[in-house]
Amino acid sequence: MSTYQSSPPVNSLVLYKIRPARVVSVGEKIEIELEAGQTKRVRPKDLELLHPGPLRGVGDLLPQQGEPEAAWELLEGGTATLQELAELAFEAFTPATAWAAWQLVADGLNFTGNPTAIRARTRAEVERDRAERGAKAAAERDWQDFLTRMAQARPAPEDRPRLVEVERLALGQTERSRILDALGHEQNPVNAHRALIQVGYWADRHNPYPGRCKVPTGEVAWPVPELPLEDRLDLTGLPAYAIDDLGNQDPDDALSLDGDCLWVHVADVAALIAPQGEIEREARARGSNLYLPEGVINMLPLAVTERLGLGLQPISPALSFALRCDADGVLCATQVHRTWIRAQRLTYDEVEGRLGEALFAAMCALTDRFRARRVAAGATSLDLPEVSVRVQDGRVSIRPLPRLASRELVADAMLMAGEGAARFCLEHAIPIAYATQAPPEAGEQPRDLAAMFARRRAFKPSRLVGAPDLHAGLGLEFYTRATSPLRRYSDLLVHQQIRAWLRGEPLLTVEQVTERIAEAETAAAVTRRAERLSNLHWKLVYLKDNPDWQGEATIVGKDDRNKGLALVPTLALETRLRLRDEPELNQGLRVAVREVDIPAQTASFRVLG
Repeated sequence: MSTYQSSPPVNSLVLYKIRPARVVSVGEKIEIELEAGQTKRVRPKDLELLHPGPLRGVGDLLPQQGEPEAAWELLEGGTATLQELAELAFEAFTPATAWAAWQLVADGLNFTGNPTAIRARTRAEVERDRAERGAKAAAERDWQDFLTRMAQARPAPEDRPRLVEVERLALGQTERSRILDALGHEQNPVNAHRALIQVGYWADRHNPYPGRCKVPTGEVAWPVPELPLEDRLDLTGLPAYAIDDLGNQDPDDALSLDGDCLWVHVADVAALIAPQGEIEREARARGSNLYLPEGVINMLPLAVTERLGLGLQPISPALSFALRCDADGVLCATQVHRTWIRAQRLTYDEVEGRLGEALFAAMCALTDRFRARRVAAGATSLDLPEVSVRVQDGRVSIRPLPRLASRELVADAMLMAGEGAARFCLEHAIPIAYATQAPPEAGEQPRDLAAMFARRRAFKPSRLVGAPDLHAGLGLEFYTRATSPLRRYSDLLVHQQIRAWLRGEPLLTVEQVTERIAEAETAAAVTRRAERLSNLHWKLVYLKDNPDWQGEATIVGKDDRNKGLALVPTLALETRLRLRDEPELNQGLRVAVREVDIPAQTASFRVLG
């Protein structure tokens, strides 16, 4: 800005920063009066003279009527002083017309410059900027109209592309949303989720958690190789039973009994998935299948399950573990074979009704001895409520999973196979990842729901490590996961190592195994979080759909005198309850839904009676 080098006259009009001022007195510093009547002492170089005056007050600078457009047309492309512009535009040079002329310059559309050298811009420049200003003004009107619709929760169809910005925040892909900021909402995924529901961009049933956890939700598309030609032990004459929950889509284990030998057959996934290649890298990056109430996202191409799932084809290739245990439940022999089996699929409920048959009774006798040995070694048995949450055609169903002897039979058989695989690999120096868990603080076997709840919290998470160590929760000196290679990368890696040893091929080193497991377990932890949050989401949707829901709750913890942590068994849902009296552990209560907040993932209940 060109400054006024000598002192301006008293009562003159000057420009201070971008506002008008009247000179009150002149000294070493100049006293000026501003628009609101307040005075200020400033340096001469901070002022620019617009008119010598006299000006009685800044309030006299009233709007002026004139022909500024005609003045611009006369001056287009040329220069003028502020006085010349004022006289052309307003037919006089007074403090008021000087200020009006300066506002034309400050606007920057038709004129630019300073009071002593003003340039009238060319028509091309003016028309370009006028178009830009018009577009900007239209955009601002459109933006304000959009915000009004958002505040009223009445979006128009054309608003959907804009709301992608809020969706990105709701999915944790960005930390800020201009829209949420303009509406005065705190910037976080929960508020973004809530806003998207309010305006109808998302239904309240929309599950954002796989996206927010950044887990892959697309199917793996890599082509699957053919099964290699190799010798396999033919066990197709031995009845084999793949026992799962109703609707299970990836049956990867089955049981057979041959005399005193329990066979655990596992889908031979490593026969198709080599330790190197695109499919292996994709499985490692995912870590495990993603099990959502809406459906399953596989870590492997669907064709692998279709070809290898036990019982999905008339005859299936398997990696089979032959297990024998003595009268004390100690594994005394483990063999591993590549096999052919003919598996029959059964549900837990179907097997529950057949446990009295000689075959299943003999299997139970073996697994019961094995379980008794584990319990004697400190294994913890927790009978905490479990439910199956499913969404089909938009309808949520929640089915409690009862404690069945058939389920225990299969679980113990899988643990036997895990210990047998660990023993086999240890004896033959095959590097694998061993599942370990540190023991909790000493305590008795929990007998009631509150004790089981507390015991579970006392356990540290299990870990996969490169050397055998205690798994306290299972009561096993060493153990590995080896029975779910269709759905867990760590199991697939164990199979790859065993198969390589059986075929006399090079093995991965301990360091390589550890590196791969670390990558896969990081991904699997994120997948488990997405599953946990998704299950909770659909439980809350279920309660929202059933506002009259009532059920039983059990106090499993205390917060303070009148607050208790409760477990709702039929929903496998934790909640906090405020009671009239001090809660008692294992106290049963009848509760009803009070409020459900789906974006915040909370539900509150009231105690009946």
